[in-house]
Amino acid sequence: MEQKNWHQWNGEELLELLNVKREQGLTRDEAQRRREQSGWNELSEGKRISPLLLFLNQFKDFMMLVLMGATLISGILGEYLDAITIIAIVILNGVLGFIQEFRAERSLRALKQLSAPSAKALRNGSVEHIPAKELVPGDIIMVESGDRIPADVRWLSANSLDVEESALTGESHPVGKHAGVLREAEVPLGDQKNLGFMGTMVTRGSGRGIVIRTGMNTEMGKIADLIQNTDSQETPLQRRLEQLGKILIYLSLGLTILVVLVGIMHGQPMGSMFLAGVSLAVAAIPEGLPAIVTIALALGVQRMIKRKAIVRKLPSVETLGCASVICSDKTGTLTQNKMTVTQIWLEGRTLEVTGDGYEPVGHILEQGQAVDLKKDQTLRRMLQVSSLCGNAVIYEDDSEQQAKSKGKDREENLGSGWKLKGDPTEGALVTLAAKMGLSPGTLGSMYTRVKEMPFDSDRKRMSVIVSHQGGKMALVKGAPDMLMEKCAYILWDGKVVPFTGTFRQRVQAANEGMARSALRVLGMAYRDLRPDDPADHEDDVECQLIFIGLAGMIDPPRREAREAISVCRRAGIKTVMITGDHGLTAEAIAADLGIIPRGGQSMSGKQLAALSDDELDRQVDQIYVYSRVAPEHKLRIVKSLQRKGHVVAMTGDGVNDAPAIKAADIGIAMGITGTDVTKEASSLVLSDDNFSSIVSAIEEGRNIYENIRKFIRYLLASNVGEILTMLFAMLAGLPLPLLPIQILWVNLVTDGLPAMALGVDQPEKDLMEHKPRGARENIFARRLGWKIISRGLLIGFCTLGAFWLTLRLAPDDPAQLAKAQSVAFVTLVMAQLIHVFDCRSSRSIFHRNILQNRYLVVAVLSSILLLLGVMYIEALQPIFKTVPLGAREWALSLVAAGIPTFLLGAGSVWSGRRRKYNGPRQMISAKSTNIRA
Repeated sequence: MEQKNWHQWNGEELLELLNVKREQGLTRDEAQRRREQSGWNELSEGKRISPLLLFLNQFKDFMMLVLMGATLISGILGEYLDAITIIAIVILNGVLGFIQEFRAERSLRALKQLSAPSAKALRNGSVEHIPAKELVPGDIIMVESGDRIPADVRWLSANSLDVEESALTGESHPVGKHAGVLREAEVPLGDQKNLGFMGTMVTRGSGRGIVIRTGMNTEMGKIADLIQNTDSQETPLQRRLEQLGKILIYLSLGLTILVVLVGIMHGQPMGSMFLAGVSLAVAAIPEGLPAIVTIALALGVQRMIKRKAIVRKLPSVETLGCASVICSDKTGTLTQNKMTVTQIWLEGRTLEVTGDGYEPVGHILEQGQAVDLKKDQTLRRMLQVSSLCGNAVIYEDDSEQQAKSKGKDREENLGSGWKLKGDPTEGALVTLAAKMGLSPGTLGSMYTRVKEMPFDSDRKRMSVIVSHQGGKMALVKGAPDMLMEKCAYILWDGKVVPFTGTFRQRVQAANEGMARSALRVLGMAYRDLRPDDPADHEDDVECQLIFIGLAGMIDPPRREAREAISVCRRAGIKTVMITGDHGLTAEAIAADLGIIPRGGQSMSGKQLAALSDDELDRQVDQIYVYSRVAPEHKLRIVKSLQRKGHVVAMTGDGVNDAPAIKAADIGIAMGITGTDVTKEASSLVLSDDNFSSIVSAIEEGRNIYENIRKFIRYLLASNVGEILTMLFAMLAGLPLPLLPIQILWVNLVTDGLPAMALGVDQPEKDLMEHKPRGARENIFARRLGWKIISRGLLIGFCTLGAFWLTLRLAPDDPAQLAKAQSVAFVTLVMAQLIHVFDCRSSRSIFHRNILQNRYLVVAVLSSILLLLGVMYIEALQPIFKTVPLGAREWALSLVAAGIPTFLLGAGSVWSGRRRKYNGPRQMISAKSTNIRA
């Protein structure tokens, strides 16, 4: 049917094409026939998976299957406490995964709530109220202020029709609609002003349109389809843990089997070696790892809530830490979503206006000095027009309930108790006047409105007639070009003078200068009416006007956003602005915020649509601003960045952001201005809509990942030490240095509380000064693998050394063997408890205060008390096969336990000082070489 785009058809062509009469509409029978062809006018949710199957799918993960195998082994060995713990871990992870996926799929149901419940349609020549889902292509519908548009329509008539489309297009203010024809074949969604779209809100005027698309064929339906067919990204942490789990399990089982086989080959009893091997396997597999990760993430979530970031998907906490690009919507995210007058031009003077938003607090400055309104009558007249020529109302409301812009009257939460009813542009002008004490309430006693001629998208002007001191006055505001045509005079130096060509050139130059600064410019004019002047028609009133001046307004950047973007830049994170606004406005805001670096580029949605995916991939790293984009463009940008290896965070508040938010590695929704659709598709919700809260969340995410690396380093080095202790003993033909029950005890005590305490460790000072890690970075990167192996080797060697030194005093004495095994047991435990403090720093134990993490200190002291209990409580000694140690044995154990940490720590300090010492000499040497050259 779309032989050419809908915006190119005129009304009569459309009526003929869709076979419908303008005054009759469709018959009920014809509507029924068309509904059978096109289907219901509603958004489908796609195929939904049953909650039970969704829950069972959580247990298909490889690590889950291994944990269940470990449960079985622990049960066979009689370690029921271990078995119960592992089962609890498995169920906890399954429940958390189920909740996250179940909540994520509710975004489509939230999207359906944006559909209008009913519609006014012309059927059989009369207007009927029908359920909106019964609309079909060809239906003629009527809308007025406060109505939600029920389907995609082509306007047949528009009477001062403004539509709020920010949720769909990202446009920061209502769009004026008309019934004219747009000749261009390719017009961005936000510029299709003769079309109306399902789910958007009429804020002013009325209109009549013909339905051209329904249900899933609408622009809102396209978004629903994008959400359905966009897969949520597996987080880097999930990928790394799955990879780690497979490596650890295969490696642990391989080494355990090797220990058993070598022991049997050296004459050890098969039964005891099998039990030792199984115990070693259970101890070596870090079954507590998922639980500790979950706890670390959960605690991170609680900290992030305090920093205004609400986490909806647990693994996404860590994903923020490796974000390399933040794609941010402009309106309401980087800006305040509150139109504010920032500049005034009159009489050849440029005045600056201070204050943000709709709170009537600020000043009008000329060359840095406050203007005296009593002496500046031209400015006073301009402010009178600003205050009286409009219908917006600003008011202070102490209620904590946040107003929404989805109701019949447009209301916005404005912070600090100030709210707006009405059009944002008019609200900015009312606020401007109120800053100087000229509010509508103040002027209402002197000026009484007699008549209004509302804004019209063709005239691009609004006029009101007010009575004042027995006379009447016309106050007019509008687009400067259109307003200047109706002006014959201008206020200049406080006098009314003819509006000559020279004055017109000066006004036009000022208008163009403001526009280049991305300001939305309105002109102000007035006219005194004589008693006999006709005032019935706009042409009678809007003529022979006296031009006053220009007001330039903009949706200002958030105060905190500049610093947040600067922090992101230092942290190696690129910020990209994606908006439905015009390119000039977007570039000006981006430059003000410091988003575009030297050489950075911007791109429009039209330019983007002309590029293939390969062409976009080649350019995407150089582009910092995208303007006039459609929802599918945002999705393409996110996927292109991901193909280039970036971890992408996507922020937004509108329905148009939802598909890209779902596709991003981490989707971030605005909690105050965000739609339910966006929140349901997101991983993170900002409760204060503040871009700077993202930076706090990134810092928290980085710290969580580093803490996860810390306890992986601790657990694996400890497990490697345990396995190598047994392996080296078997290779050397020595008796078992550790008994199965001792291995399991070490696993239970040292792998629990200390590892969890590492999960809440404080961040290192330079955390946000490093570039983000790569999306495909191995969990063992940055020398972590070397640290695990080197510490594990030393722990194994030192434990075995202490065992051998004790055993060699009486190698054939069973009592001496028991003492040697107790020495090995104490050495291994203490080596791990000392090593846990080393894991807090990426360098060595000497680089951080060991008492800073109080939880870790308490955990280590608790483990030492448990160790002493096993060693000296007589009832426990037969169970764990331990004997009391003397001072010499304790000294040997403690020295051997400290060697792995303090030996390598001292080496790290020495090498660091050497690099610091050699650095200047190398630099001097290089300079000398250059001089000689």
